[in-house]
Amino acid sequence: MKNKRLNFLLNDTVIDTELNPAAPLLDFIRNDHSLKGTKEVCKEGDCGACSVLIGSIENNEIKYQTITSCIYPIGNCSGKHIVTIEGLNKSDLLFQQKVFVDEHATQCGFCTPGFIISTTAYLINNDQYKIGEAINSIAGNICRCTGYNSIKRALKNIVEKLNGNNQKEHLDFLIENNVIPEYFKNVFSRLENLQYSNMNSENEQFTYVGGGSDLFVQKPEMLFDSEVRFINELDLNYIEQKSNFIEIGSGLSFEDFKNSECINNYFSTIENDLELVASLPIRNFATIGGNLCNASPIGDLSIILLSLDCELVISNGVSDRELKIKDFYLGYKKLAKSDNEFIKCIRIPLPKNKYKFSFEKVSKRTYLDIASVNTALYIEYDNNKILNASLSAGGVSPIPLLLSKTNKGLCDKEINLQTLNEIISSAQNEISPISDVRGSSDYKRMLLNQLIKAHFLKLFPEKITELELI
Repeated sequence: MKNKRLNFLLNDTVIDTELNPAAPLLDFIRNDHSLKGTKEVCKEGDCGACSVLIGSIENNEIKYQTITSCIYPIGNCSGKHIVTIEGLNKSDLLFQQKVFVDEHATQCGFCTPGFIISTTAYLINNDQYKIGEAINSIAGNICRCTGYNSIKRALKNIVEKLNGNNQKEHLDFLIENNVIPEYFKNVFSRLENLQYSNMNSENEQFTYVGGGSDLFVQKPEMLFDSEVRFINELDLNYIEQKSNFIEIGSGLSFEDFKNSECINNYFSTIENDLELVASLPIRNFATIGGNLCNASPIGDLSIILLSLDCELVISNGVSDRELKIKDFYLGYKKLAKSDNEFIKCIRIPLPKNKYKFSFEKVSKRTYLDIASVNTALYIEYDNNKILNASLSAGGVSPIPLLLSKTNKGLCDKEINLQTLNEIISSAQNEISPISDVRGSSDYKRMLLNQLIKAHFLKLFPEKITELELI
């Protein structure tokens, strides 16, 4: 792949260079600039040792997020502020660093830069602090030495000492309290003055890449040799409500989708459901469109959006076409799009009747794990009668599966135990799970049965009870 001009701020230094845009940011930080505080460990975004801050201008202010630099393409850095642990360090310890030391929250120290980066991101992005939120902010960081109680104590002390003292502009407050260095005050104006543009000409053939959170684990060499164009360049990181649907740009991150007001207005459980999906640093840059195109048979978001009967707008950069998401998956990792097409946006139809939604997932670990089986149910009803139902399931087929026959048979049925048993029986006839590392075929069949029961127990506890299912 041809090198491209990249222009961004690395700590307090302007970077103007030409590089392969598919190169991992971590390699540039460590090898090109000898910033060794950012550690290389898993190279899959799992451990958080390579965490850095990435700041970009949004709505006339800088928004900072934590990302794992080992699987973050440097081509997505243009116009942004990249902060490594060296970009936070001063001659004396920062406030949060000193608290970590005082609470013995570090031993070998290998993971500690990542913890400090994630903690700092939380302190920058909030002006009122809560210990639960602070702990969640480091959920993408793993420590092998300390156990986590000392780290939690450190966070508790940080939150308690900083709360209630913020009488100034937030940035000034953080600088005065030795949370960030003083040069942060000038970052906004410096980013505004950066000269950068989209990296590709319009007549090239591209491999379109979203966040790259899976591609840069599975196919880094292929991307390094391809002409890559990032969805980030196409201004598709938006979500908005139209007259009869919610439109989601394919470049929207998982975390922005999870926190979206219009999504939570209609599907209030999704914010908690997506806490089960990846870690915060991954959710900060993994994109909706990229996840759908990854075509994992157990992709959590694919299963959610299948149940919501989404429509995809697919583009080749010149013309667009529309396609139902249920028709997008043709076979294992086989999609109804050509190599030069990408998902431009996703449209979720707004409910027309009284409705309920549920997502369920079983994995070996509750958090930060791939599902053995997952499933979502969207159901419209009137009194005790089902008007429309859409049940999807993952891990039970070569593709993310919409159980079309089961859904069709649900229309006009009463919500009761008999209908639930019919759903379970019908679903078993539609699925074809295989035995693999996540469980045997029989185990996955049993899991789907139990998760369908969980949907109805959660959504209609007044109509179906646990005692009836024993």
